[in-house]
Amino acid sequence: MSYSISLGQKAQANIPKLMKFMNDFGVITARDPKGEYHAMTDVIHKVLNDITVDEWAIIIGGDSHTRMSKGVAFGADSGTVALALATGEASMPIPESVKVTFKGSMKEHMDFRDVVHATQLQMLQQFDGENVFQGRIIEVHIGTLLADQAFTFTDWTAEMKAKASICISQDETLIESLEIAKSRIQIMIEKGMDNENQVLKGLIAKADKRIAEIRSGEKPALQPDANAKYYAEVVIDLDLIDEPMIADPDVNNADISKRYTHDTIRPLSFYGDNRKVDLGFVGSCMVHKDDLKIVSQMLKNLEKEYGEVKFNAPLVVAAPTYNIIDELKAEGDWEYLQKYSGFEFSDALPKQTARTEYENIMYLERPGCNLCMGNQEKAAKGDTVLSTSTRLFQGRVVEDRADKKGESLLASTPVVVLSAILGRIPTLEEYKVAVKGINLTKFQPISTKI
Repeated sequence: MSYSISLGQKAQANIPKLMKFMNDFGVITARDPKGEYHAMTDVIHKVLNDITVDEWAIIIGGDSHTRMSKGVAFGADSGTVALALATGEASMPIPESVKVTFKGSMKEHMDFRDVVHATQLQMLQQFDGENVFQGRIIEVHIGTLLADQAFTFTDWTAEMKAKASICISQDETLIESLEIAKSRIQIMIEKGMDNENQVLKGLIAKADKRIAEIRSGEKPALQPDANAKYYAEVVIDLDLIDEPMIADPDVNNADISKRYTHDTIRPLSFYGDNRKVDLGFVGSCMVHKDDLKIVSQMLKNLEKEYGEVKFNAPLVVAAPTYNIIDELKAEGDWEYLQKYSGFEFSDALPKQTARTEYENIMYLERPGCNLCMGNQEKAAKGDTVLSTSTRLFQGRVVEDRADKKGESLLASTPVVVLSAILGRIPTLEEYKVAVKGINLTKFQPISTKI
């Protein structure tokens, strides 16, 4: 015990030294070696999504979820990342690509997360159960989605077992995404996060240059070559998606190899109205600002419909970044979330230990990965958790109990919120009432002929 404590103390003492080394090297660090800006607990993937300001960029990261909505990003081992950082080059085999396009139109009550899940389902149906995404690059044509929502798709491609993904965007959408990124980078600068090399300031200049290139026609948004060849082409029919979709770990499947994969996608109606939910989680890198706004809008809807909102299961809400919380505060949504929360994080009084027991209230937790990491918070053993996270495999979000397997079912933000309020998975009719009038996704597919 004393040995492990000693190691922990040494690690804590070495972190500032490591941060200083990296900062001096020219890297933006999540913790300030001088202690002048707040140490980030943000989801790093979301921060990178903002500071990646060139869709022609190649990104190498030491995590399987190194995915961006701008540029093509590869997860790699730490040695490859270190070499790329030191030399600007990395040697990696580049696999073939799979092209994903869309046809039809989204129904008003559908969330874009349902499109993400339906893509996995329809791909498997089109290729007789073969996952053509595995080990390949997914070239996804979701050009009318801003970077925040586009990231929801590209982030999920890690769960599709793809090596990387790239988002093909339209000119005006890309410009709008870059303007949002610039504003968030500026906030980071104002918080003192830039270094002596003024890397963040340089990113804003780079974004301005890219916007000017697009507007002038000098260098439009990245598009595939007209004669591009693909391993496979997948066309997703949005007209077939008429109810929310849930990725189910299928923990009791007789075929053990079918458990805890991301290939079992089921419609809401599969569960009837009696599937108990022990905990709801809205957070991780799969959500963005609009998800938190949806939580706020749903609470208003349900309050108007029923007079009050009572949670029959705990709901943990964790924004991805501090920047997003600041935006929600400025736009009035955070105040409404506070109204219904039974707990709100405080950086002045951080928790010393991870929560192990939950009340039937809404928790506004610090930004970050939270339950998705499984080492910050964790559900009670054997719980059935409905989550917006990416992780449904065994033991990450929830561990097994002697008499019951833990389950992490993945769904859209509105499904998770309503499930926590009801204490069970809702019916389609209940769901439609809860999301009535909410613009869940501003998405129209671009031409499948690109």
